[in-house]
Amino acid sequence: MRLDASSPIVGAVSVSPDDSNDLTRGVCRGVWVGSSGDLAVVTFTGDEVTYANVQDGSLIPCFISRVKSTGTTASDILALY
Repeated sequence: MRLDASSPIVGAVSVSPDDSNDLTRGVCRGVWVGSSGDLAVVTFTGDEVTYANVQDGSLIPCFISRVKSTGTTASDILALY
């Protein structure tokens, strides 16, 4: 099977926000936020971005390497692969 950016999501892993370590499975294709709040991330290109006021059940479609603990108040986060 060949996967690329247009392929559907094939896996998900629970995320523990961390300021120092990247996601355990590497860069994900997006994140699911189960409980609302702010989401501070580092993108694949190294940009640090905070998505403010992300609502329950939101999908953030962005190549993300890290979910930071500083600035993240959202919870129940899944990395989607």
